[in-house]
Amino acid sequence: MQPELYRDIVIATEPCRDSLLTARLAELRSLDARAHQLAEDLRTLARWLERDVVALAGSDLATRHHLFDFVADELHQREPEDPSRIGTMRVALQNQRDGLLAFAGVLDDKLAAIARAAAVPDYLVRETCLLHRKPDTSGAFSQGWNRLHAAMGHKFYGVWAAVSPALGSTPRSSSLVENLNSRLRNCLTLRRHLNGGKAWLGLLQFFFNHRRFMRIRCGKRLGKSPREAMTGEDHPHWLTLLGLGPLQPRQS
Repeated sequence: MQPELYRDIVIATEPCRDSLLTARLAELRSLDARAHQLAEDLRTLARWLERDVVALAGSDLATRHHLFDFVADELHQREPEDPSRIGTMRVALQNQRDGLLAFAGVLDDKLAAIARAAAVPDYLVRETCLLHRKPDTSGAFSQGWNRLHAAMGHKFYGVWAAVSPALGSTPRSSSLVENLNSRLRNCLTLRRHLNGGKAWLGLLQFFFNHRRFMRIRCGKRLGKSPREAMTGEDHPHWLTLLGLGPLQPRQS
């Protein structure tokens, strides 16, 4: 090909190439903007869930149910953007809703009993409960304290003194569910690599039954697996039990 003809071809195709690059750049910028917006939406939903739904000091159980369903519905609307992750998270949350919020029903009963004993309206006891969410050094705490004291008079001190231990003694079953779910979620994504209907569940059960606790509040169980804690009998490392040989010492 003559150099002059090659130069003419290149010059002729430059506008076409530039238009394709411009269109691709516009597409990538649009995808980037959608990804940033999706991430911000998910962060907002996570904050709502943490602060207004599963926080210990919060609304009554019925209101939490409505808020929880609202968050789940918002996640469902965004599933087409990332079905594998958003969809899995949304389904897991919906399946665990009652377990995650079970503590709220227990707290509702305690606050209702406090209201009856102090002969004050239920909503004032609930507001006293919500006041525990604010730092006691903040202006909002001082304003809330003064407002509730003005509404209940001398009864406020008794209500405050009763609400504090009620919050402290409420069993947070939700925290156990959250902890288990966070541990299981990564493991469950491996199921596609295992053949058989229930093989992966059996392996997961074996792992958790034979993996020794590295941190635990009960000192007697530290360094023991659930099986060792329940039977009182030692066993080799779980990898050794699977036939992979003795555990090798860690090299420094």
